[in-house]
Amino acid sequence: MLKLQVKNLNNQVVGEIELNESVFAAKVNKSLVFAAVKHYLDGLRQGTHATKNRSQVSGGGKKPWRQKGTGRARVGSSRNPIWRHGGIAHGPTPRSYSFHLPKKMILGALRSALTDKYNGNAITVVEDFSLQNHKSKELRQRLNAIELNRKLLIVEAGENSNLDRASGNLAKVKLVFSRELNVYDLLNHEQILFSKAAIQKLQEALSV
Repeated sequence: MLKLQVKNLNNQVVGEIELNESVFAAKVNKSLVFAAVKHYLDGLRQGTHATKNRSQVSGGGKKPWRQKGTGRARVGSSRNPIWRHGGIAHGPTPRSYSFHLPKKMILGALRSALTDKYNGNAITVVEDFSLQNHKSKELRQRLNAIELNRKLLIVEAGENSNLDRASGNLAKVKLVFSRELNVYDLLNHEQILFSKAAIQKLQEALSV
């Protein structure tokens, strides 16, 4: 059985927690992780890009010259795509980039990412985030005490107003709830800090 030390915010070891091997010792499937990251990032894209085609460009209602007898090529509108100020042919239109990824694939990718972080000794667990106030300075001091001074992802089990406000002003620190944890955030941060309650809830959701 895998185990991790549980610390308090003063960097004192107060216990240990057992980890489910199906979650933190899973086979790392890079293809699955790639699909999950692409699914997350594509879902963030707005897809509001657009250009005007020949029917949307203003002007061009009158035929520039008569069909025959001028010696020039026939043309029906001054707003056709090959003319200056004409419409755009086959340009981008608003669309959604999101796609469906089966839930089993998303959960499998999370197990792969958590296993990778565990193997890299990047996961730390604290008893709880019982901060006395919402000051960012105090939280920074606590994180420095636990030697968490690189790009950090904090995972909490539920609402914590002091932690939410304190972490909001810290550079390279992001707070998410365990139910919102995704593969992209795991891979995009060098260190992961779980509360004991958060990692327990996560294991319950991911264990097979």
